[in-house]
Amino acid sequence: MRRLAAILAGLLVPAFLLIGVIVHPALAQGQAKAKTAAEPVVKVLAENDRVRVQESTYKPGTGQAIRERPLAVLHVLKGGTMLRTFADGKTETLQLKDGQTMIREPSSYGNKNIGKTTIRFYIVQVLK
Repeated sequence: MRRLAAILAGLLVPAFLLIGVIVHPALAQGQAKAKTAAEPVVKVLAENDRVRVQESTYKPGTGQAIRERPLAVLHVLKGGTMLRTFADGKTETLQLKDGQTMIREPSSYGNKNIGKTTIRFYIVQVLK
């Protein structure tokens, strides 16, 4: 009887280890997809070699990672609260108002809608 238990244990332990090796990457992939699923909806309205016009919609909780952003003019269609995070870890909270227009100098940051409303705005980016 002990011999049978030892044989079963010898087979089951490697089987569980193999399952763990197979399942762990699949779970990690699912978590990565969940993180990227929180991106805003960006619709390019017009574009040429010098400018890009787009409409961006940020539902609550959505955002973008830190990246370089070109000179742009932003016009807020529907306001809300946006958290801007810079590469050095500093943050800035923006209260965006309906109808507000602003010029964004080239910079590098990430942002996230931390409010309860969907934020929508037009962006005119200067590409060159």
